[in-house]
Amino acid sequence: MTASVRAGGVAVLGLLVVACGTTVSGQPIAAKGPATAVRADSDLTRLLPEASKFPGRYEVVELPPGAADQAAHDLDGILPGANVEPGACVPPVPAAGPAVAVGTDDATRATLTVELIRIDQPLSKLRDQLQRCGTVTVGYAGTTATVTTELDPPPPLDADDTLALRRTVRSENGSSGLTRSMQTLLGQVGQVRINVTHMSYGEAEPDAEALDSLFTAAVSKVRKG
Repeated sequence: MTASVRAGGVAVLGLLVVACGTTVSGQPIAAKGPATAVRADSDLTRLLPEASKFPGRYEVVELPPGAADQAAHDLDGILPGANVEPGACVPPVPAAGPAVAVGTDDATRATLTVELIRIDQPLSKLRDQLQRCGTVTVGYAGTTATVTTELDPPPPLDADDTLALRRTVRSENGSSGLTRSMQTLLGQVGQVRINVTHMSYGEAEPDAEALDSLFTAAVSKVRKG
């Protein structure tokens, strides 16, 4: 399957997904997703885990720069120009990247995505943002979604910091087929942030074993350089 086809499948996420968690007090203020382009970083691509590190049932493709940028917005949860409430939940723009590899299980439509970026902020700043943010409403191209995020205990791994979260995205029409469930592990080594996300539809259980294994491999490769 071609990279453009896989990239298109990943891009569906961005219509509905956004990051944030617990409640923010006061009146929500809307903001728009960042519209600035981020410079590419070929060194990050070199640090992506090999396709062999994904479980065999996942067909893996490394996304070209344009599609990788789109996928990164999808994983951050906010497409450029999306209306976001509260506005404080808009994620920061990275210094460089992203590099992205996506594995798709065609039988279940589940995906495993690895995203690498360079960012001049510690992972703890993202953790603080998630703890401050409440349920977030995102509007894009006439579509509205409500996203809830919960933090899990961080995985013990050889990284500067780690973070784990679960996220559910429900579209305005409430269709179970449009409900996305994501389980994400994040780590940071220096200025390189590693995001490994398993996404499934409806009530499917996350592939926790595959997620843990791929995250370990991704962090290890970044650590080795």
